[in-house]
Amino acid sequence: MITGASAGLGLEFARQLAAKGYHLVLVARREDRLETIGTALAAEFGVGVECLVADLSEAGSVEKIVRELAQRGLSIDFLVNNAGIAGPNLITDRDWPAQRDFFQLMMTSVAELCHHLIPPMIERGFGRVVNVASVAGRIALNGSGNYGPAKAYVIALSEELNLLVADTGVNVCALCPGYTHTDFHETAGLGEMKAEMPKWLWYDADGVVRDGLRAVEAGKPVMVSGRLYRWLDPFLQSVWTRWMFRFRTRPD
Repeated sequence: MITGASAGLGLEFARQLAAKGYHLVLVARREDRLETIGTALAAEFGVGVECLVADLSEAGSVEKIVRELAQRGLSIDFLVNNAGIAGPNLITDRDWPAQRDFFQLMMTSVAELCHHLIPPMIERGFGRVVNVASVAGRIALNGSGNYGPAKAYVIALSEELNLLVADTGVNVCALCPGYTHTDFHETAGLGEMKAEMPKWLWYDADGVVRDGLRAVEAGKPVMVSGRLYRWLDPFLQSVWTRWMFRFRTRPD
């Protein structure tokens, strides 16, 4: 099952898992696009595809998904928690319900899906969980006060879950991409920023997904995707060099 499956990394996960012969459960908000993608993947790869329309920023959405899975007689062996947005600025955006919905989408729904779907994986003796995080969760940045901290939670959750399910046949991995060519930045209104950035900072979605799939199969709790970001990560984590990557400004 792949959340946020109608675009970006979610769609690429769907393609690569379908190519491996996995039947798919695709979850996203946009019903028409989801059905179109599901039909195309089923035709191209000869796999079964189920589509579930859900907005994971809404409380109760995960319970609805779990009930629908049970009603359709579906069990999940491979979970990709990919749904996400750039989100509001914690300080300058004064709409608290929007903040709450962001937390629900980025953190609560991830934990909730793990809570519901990992125990049956343990019972069956096999399971794979990829929680899509970000390099932004590895370092404090001058950002929104929301996105990086939310991804840091996903990383910590994945590391601890991977320890918790050790020797059960279930692997949990946090995939941490850097800048990746998807529609994420355009959707977030950051297309101009992307155009101004050096091209060598950017990686393609297919390579990021391959990194994630290899890492979870190998039992790695965290995978930083992209050679550049893997090289930088030790400096981001070191107490001796971490300070070099912190930039402070006052909120507007």
